[in-house]
Amino acid sequence: MDPFAEIRPYNDDEVAQVLPRLLADAEFIAAITRLKFPSMPAFLGRLLAPLVRRALGRELADVVDVASLQFVIEKYMSKMIEDTSAGLSVSGLEALDPSEPFLYMSNHRDITMDPAFTNYALYHHQHETVRIAIGDNLLTKPYVSDLMRLNKSFIVNRSATAPRQILKAYRQLSAYIHHSIVEDRAPVWMAQREGRAKDGLDRTEPAIIKMLAMAKPKEMDFGEYIASLRIVPMAIAYELDPCDGMKAAELSQRAATGEYEKAEHEDVASIAQGIAGTKGHVHVSFGTVLGADFDSPEAVAAEMDRQIIESYRLHPTNICAYRMLHGEEVPLPDNLELAEASCSEDAFRQRIEALPAEHREFALATYANAVVSKLQLADAG
Repeated sequence: MDPFAEIRPYNDDEVAQVLPRLLADAEFIAAITRLKFPSMPAFLGRLLAPLVRRALGRELADVVDVASLQFVIEKYMSKMIEDTSAGLSVSGLEALDPSEPFLYMSNHRDITMDPAFTNYALYHHQHETVRIAIGDNLLTKPYVSDLMRLNKSFIVNRSATAPRQILKAYRQLSAYIHHSIVEDRAPVWMAQREGRAKDGLDRTEPAIIKMLAMAKPKEMDFGEYIASLRIVPMAIAYELDPCDGMKAAELSQRAATGEYEKAEHEDVASIAQGIAGTKGHVHVSFGTVLGADFDSPEAVAAEMDRQIIESYRLHPTNICAYRMLHGEEVPLPDNLELAEASCSEDAFRQRIEALPAEHREFALATYANAVVSKLQLADAG
């Protein structure tokens, strides 16, 4: 019996039976049609759907395993980067041994693009692509679940409510991540927290580290176990957040009413917006492997935060947002390296001013709080 069958990615021998199911899914074909023809009216997209299905079938005809599918996905990813971003830059990866498996733990700004940009960076630097942790709350449509699991995603059970169910799910997840790194020697990506940092404050949840340690043998020291997972903190920085307006609307409502209820399939809409929306320049920073000198989940989380904030590459949009939100210049050191800019200050101001007035402060915070974190880290140091 496979103890991870319910949550693991699809194996190579399962690809052939899943692909026909995807091609037969009308919603999946509609989503691919919108991706290929983003400005086309909906009624024309419906007319084109049969042609898109046939073309996609031809494109997938030679796919026999996960690796060959990822080769196809890479072409879509390359086109998406060309169409919706001003380029991708990478730092820190040259210091990591491509023959070793790592648990990449990242800040979390976009549901699918965070692991997608991570994979793209790894793929083009001759590192193995990752198994991706994804919450079951995102798998509200069958084609999304199939597509994610074909692309090496494994499921984090967030729908469990009873204490015993939650404990069982966390133990299974912890064991699977440990199995992936230590037994399969397969790299893993997961976020530093549950849910995106909609306010722009990247902070590691110690509960995530506690979950990782559930699979620790009793005789093993906590620090030794952390070292065995080969955790690498990493930071992804977007010049423009495609979902900034959606995040601001949610934060504004929470501030006004104390609560927010997601619309049906809202996460799927965020996924689509994150893929198709303008991102500007994107920078992915890889940190250094965590060793054994930790005695608690809180200590691991603190080092995670330090590395992520330190390596986060600020864009001029972050500086502009800080100035707009706080009404003052940013007291950052002169030698601070900023990422490349593709969005002018005027264009960024127009982007923010196009939002409802009550949302603007929250949208600015999604950008400005990266600067706040840098300043706090400098003060602490």
